[in-house]
Amino acid sequence: MLAQAEALNMRLVGQTNLNGHGDCMHVNLKDNFAFVAHMGESRVGTSVVDVSDPTQPRVVTQLETPPGTHSHKVQVVGDVLLVNYERSMFEPQATTWQGGLKVFDVSNPRQPREIAFLQMKGKGVHRMTYWEPPYAYMSGSDEGLIDQFLVIVDLSEPSKPREVGRWWFPGQNTGLGETPTWTPTTQGHGGPAGTKRYALHHPLIRGDRAYCGWWDAGLVILDISELGKPTLVSHLDLGPDSTATHTALPIPGRDILVVTDEQLATDCKGLQTKVRVVDIADEAHPRVISEFPVPEGDFCSRGGRFGPHNVHEMRPGTMSDANVVYVTWFNAGLRVVDISDAAHPKEIAYYVPEAPPGRSSIQFNDVLVSKDGLVYATDRFTGGLYIMERTA
Repeated sequence: MLAQAEALNMRLVGQTNLNGHGDCMHVNLKDNFAFVAHMGESRVGTSVVDVSDPTQPRVVTQLETPPGTHSHKVQVVGDVLLVNYERSMFEPQATTWQGGLKVFDVSNPRQPREIAFLQMKGKGVHRMTYWEPPYAYMSGSDEGLIDQFLVIVDLSEPSKPREVGRWWFPGQNTGLGETPTWTPTTQGHGGPAGTKRYALHHPLIRGDRAYCGWWDAGLVILDISELGKPTLVSHLDLGPDSTATHTALPIPGRDILVVTDEQLATDCKGLQTKVRVVDIADEAHPRVISEFPVPEGDFCSRGGRFGPHNVHEMRPGTMSDANVVYVTWFNAGLRVVDISDAAHPKEIAYYVPEAPPGRSSIQFNDVLVSKDGLVYATDRFTGGLYIMERTA
């Protein structure tokens, strides 16, 4: 019997720790298989899980990464699986790693077959958005540029991926003589003494617009009508109580974005980040109109991070709802928020699992909701993949 933890209008359906590799991040679906990416605490980078019976998910294969490299993001369209390759934070002493985009044929999901690797100099690729062929939009790297920026890749021939466009925040391209207006940090996140990390986390695409979470810079909206020459539409600095801007989700059929900052501090000892609703009716002048409610409870005493991370991004083939947003909140689990009144978001459901063995709390990382309403969420450390559903 699966234990129920703290829940409102949700229940747990199934769970797997992925054969002891529960350090999970991104999750995608193809038919009756879930593709789950791993943070990188071991060589396992991607797990393929049979979820045809969601009450008993079963690992069917696991892909490993090269030394010094982690692969914590996945995107699947048709028979094409993309995974990121990036320098691993778990192997800081590694002298070599592989940075770039790895492409697999998953026409047989039980036996993914590598067909291409697009190498990128520097730390590599952090996250990709690949929703419809042939283009993938990702945060890539290169010599002469500070940190990660937008790279657009053509996958018309998946075995021959090629870059077709890029855009960086002005000041990132020191190789071309640009001077940043901020003090860049050499750390993974915003550093001390006012230093900043200006880096693209990832873009989400609607029409000819890319909505970008640009880490310490805030929200960036780009015109991508010419893929080879993306241009800036607007930039919204979210202020001193914002850092690590992660996701900018365009809500279908509405002129609003839901923008998350990733919580970085543990035990509530640092800046507590937010989820904001941004009005883009005038896209040249986006403005914050509300914030998501903060979950109530003793989460600051439970250990780990307490704050937002990512949302269900409503990619094609999954649940799309203009009024409901699913957001992971680390040790506060999964939260479901009604935004039908964008100025007054209201929580309507949540699920907080019991802490995985050996951990003080859950640390929900990422979420995807299937068309049939099943909710797939991942734990950052040991819990693995959780499958839930709404009960009301």
